[in-house]
Amino acid sequence: MAITGKPLAATAGAVTFAKGGNAVDAACAMLAATCTMWDVLSWGGETQALIYNPNTKQVVAINALGVAPTGATPEFFQEKGMPYPPEFGPLAATTPGTVGGLITMLSEFGTLSLAEVLAPAMEMALGYPIDAQTADAIEKNKDKIKAWSYSKKVFLPHLGEEREAPHAGEVFVQEDLYQTLSQLVEAEKKALDEGKSRTEALQAAYDRFYTGDIAEEIVRSVQEQDGLFTLEDLAKWNVKIEEPLSIEYKGIEVYKLKEWTQGPALLQSLNILENFDLKNMGYNSSQYINTVYQAMSLAFADRDFYYGDPDFSPRSPMKGLLSKEYAKDRAKLILKDKNNEKIGPGDPYPFQNEVNPFRDLLEVQNESRAFNRSNEPISGLDDAFLEAFWRGTTTVQAADKEGWVVSITPSGGWIPAVIAGNTGVGLSQRMQSFVLDQSLNPFNVVNPGKRPRVTLTPSLALKDGKPFLSFAVQGGDTQDQNLLQFFLNIVEFDMSVQEAAEAANINSYQMQSSFGEHEVRPGAITLQSETPSWVRRELKGMGYKMDFQNRTSGPINAIWFDWQHGTFWGGSSNHGDDYGIGW
Repeated sequence: MAITGKPLAATAGAVTFAKGGNAVDAACAMLAATCTMWDVLSWGGETQALIYNPNTKQVVAINALGVAPTGATPEFFQEKGMPYPPEFGPLAATTPGTVGGLITMLSEFGTLSLAEVLAPAMEMALGYPIDAQTADAIEKNKDKIKAWSYSKKVFLPHLGEEREAPHAGEVFVQEDLYQTLSQLVEAEKKALDEGKSRTEALQAAYDRFYTGDIAEEIVRSVQEQDGLFTLEDLAKWNVKIEEPLSIEYKGIEVYKLKEWTQGPALLQSLNILENFDLKNMGYNSSQYINTVYQAMSLAFADRDFYYGDPDFSPRSPMKGLLSKEYAKDRAKLILKDKNNEKIGPGDPYPFQNEVNPFRDLLEVQNESRAFNRSNEPISGLDDAFLEAFWRGTTTVQAADKEGWVVSITPSGGWIPAVIAGNTGVGLSQRMQSFVLDQSLNPFNVVNPGKRPRVTLTPSLALKDGKPFLSFAVQGGDTQDQNLLQFFLNIVEFDMSVQEAAEAANINSYQMQSSFGEHEVRPGAITLQSETPSWVRRELKGMGYKMDFQNRTSGPINAIWFDWQHGTFWGGSSNHGDDYGIGW
C-alpha cells in the first residue's frame, strides 16, 4: 500500500514496490517525488517519521528536523524589530533535514539503492506536467519569489509576461535539482565501485550533501542572500533515531514523536477523553464537540507552554504531562454546558514528583489568557488567519507484506521558498515556530543548534502487539485535531478507515498558532457545512464563534490492518489531491 499527497508521487511508491522494494523504500521514493513536485515542501525541508519494524516488533522514530543556524539568537531577531523569527526568506530557514532523513531511513531499514529510490524523482526533475494548485501558488507568491534571485530562476519561466509562473499542465523543468540528485547518486556509485558496502555508499551520498560540494553551494548562496548558515552548521547536524512516546487508549497503543513536535498533544487529549463516555454522547453531538474541543484546548495549552527540543535545557516535563493522573486532573476543568475560554497550561510537575521551576511564568500565563500579546481575546476568523493556521505539508503512508509500516509527515520549503543557489533545493521556513521570549514558552526559545517545536506529527497505533492503524494528515496546528477525531471515529464510532478519513471534523483555534502572528482565538470553531441547526444552536449557546466549510477532515491518509483477513485497508480523504495505490 502506497499513499501520499499526489497521484504521481503515489505511483512512484508503487513503482518502487514493483522493483522489489519494501515499505521503507517505497516511502522514500514517495518522499523524494513529493519534494520534487513542490507538494507544499521541498528538498531543504524536514522529515519526521514513525516506522514499525516487524523484525524487532518495535516502533522507531526518525527525527530529521533541521536546527537553528549559528547566530540565530533571540537578540538577533529582536534587534531587527521582529517579535518572532520571520515567516519567509533566508532567516526563516532551519538547516536542511529531508535529504539526511531519507538516506538514513533507506540505510537503516530499506533494501534498494539510492539510485533506484530516487529514479522517479530524478525523471520528474527533468520535467513533469505541473498541477494547477502548485502553478497557481507560484503565481500568487511571485512578488516574494522575485526577491530571491535563485528562486526567480526556478519558479518563474515566463518572467516579464502577465503570468510569470508556469501554466497548469506545462512541463516544469528543474535542471539544477536534477544535477544535485545526480551528485548524490554519483557519490553512492563511486563508493560501490570502490568496493564499499551499501551502508558506506549511502553515507557517501549523505556526506556529499552535508559536508561536500553541495553543502558548500548551499552555505555560499544562503550567506549571499543574508542568511546565517555555516558549513559547520550542516556538518554538525545529524539525524536522530529515537524511541517515540506512547500511551494506551482502551487497549490500543498510540505512538507519537517526542515533544519537539506537537504529537504528544494527541496523546494528552486521549488521556483526558478517556474520562468521558464519548460513544454515548453521539458522534458530533454538541456535547461531544464541546468535550473534545475543551480536551484539545487543555492539551494544546500545555503544548504551547511546555514543548520544545529535549536535547536542550530545560527539559519538558513529559512524564507528568502524559500521566493518567494529570489527565484526570485536567479533565475536571471541562465545562459541561459551555466552552471554557480561560483554559491555560497546567502544572504537570507534581505528577512526576517535582516542583515547577516556571511557576511564576505559569501564573502570568493563566492571568493573561494564553499568549495573546494584547491580553484580549481575538474573536472571529478571516482568510489570512485561516490560511496561516491550516498551512499544509504532505504525508506518506506505506505498508508491505513483510510487516514494515511507515508513517511520515515531511514539510518545509513550501512556496514561496528561497532556493539555495544552484542546487535547486528549496529551504525550510520552520524558524518561525520558535519564540523569542521565554515567558511564552521557556522550552522553545530560539538557540543555535536547537530544533523548533513543530506541528508535524505522524501517527502509528498497535493492538495486541501488531500494527492497527498508520495515519497522518497535512495542515499546521490542525494536524493533531484532525488525527484525534479520525482515531476516535474508528475506535469509538466503528467507522471504516475511508469513512473516518472523510467524516466531518471540528477545528479549534483556541491555541497559539505556530505560524505568522502566533494568534490565539478562544471559542472560535470551524464546523462542517451540513452541521444540523440544533447542534449549531446549542453550540452558540455554549459560547462558540462558528464558521463553516464543506470539508473539514483535512487530507488524512491512513492504513488500517485487517488481521482477521490478512489485508490492508487504505484511506485517503476527499479533502485534496491525496491518493493511494494498493496491490
